[in-house]
Amino acid sequence: MAESSAQSRFHLVTCEHAGNRIPSRYAPFFRDAIAALHSHRGHDAGALRMARELAGALHAPLVVSAISRLLIDLNRSPGRADLYSEYSGALDPALREEIFKRYYLPFRTKVETQVAQALQAGQQVLHLSSHSFTPELHGEVRAADIGLLFDPERALERALCERWRFALNTLAPDLQVRMNYPYEGSADGLTTALRARFARGYAGIELELNQRHVHAGDTHWRRLREIVVAALKSALQRP
Repeated sequence: MAESSAQSRFHLVTCEHAGNRIPSRYAPFFRDAIAALHSHRGHDAGALRMARELAGALHAPLVVSAISRLLIDLNRSPGRADLYSEYSGALDPALREEIFKRYYLPFRTKVETQVAQALQAGQQVLHLSSHSFTPELHGEVRAADIGLLFDPERALERALCERWRFALNTLAPDLQVRMNYPYEGSADGLTTALRARFARGYAGIELELNQRHVHAGDTHWRRLREIVVAALKSALQRP
């Protein structure tokens, strides 16, 4: 994915957990979820800001959702037990289906349509999905600043993540960048679903940022975003 092939490459940036909004129709069912909505469970802090800057740097379309994952998780597949949270999962099946059709399907369809159109036009697709993770989960401290999630069986994704990590470590040697951490890139998610549907020409990478950087102050947080973008540009320029 060298920069010289930019004319044949389509960049797409998404943010599945950009906000913690609960539409008023469903708000009564979330009266006891205020704390959860404002925690890492409700949304990915900083992920939207990072997504906007990635999209701007790549001149890429940006698809986001401000609906809380506690209503429905756009990064999960239909039929998964964690598609709905303990709050929305307790709703009447008709309401869950309504939520699915109002919020899940439009988001997924928009992303899939953009990927399909680019592939039909003969372009190679690079999809970046912007996320962040809580520094500590269930008493375990997450030992990473940045995670790059990909499918190890897909050479294009693996090679780009290796170049991205190299560039990140060159620009900021103190940052701990880990591959497929704190989650496996081949686990269920939007990128995994798109790999299954578009076997050739599609590369999907999830960027995971430790939320401690998001909350460390404007100067620090801005500098981290600058490093991430600069490292990605460097990775894309290398053959």
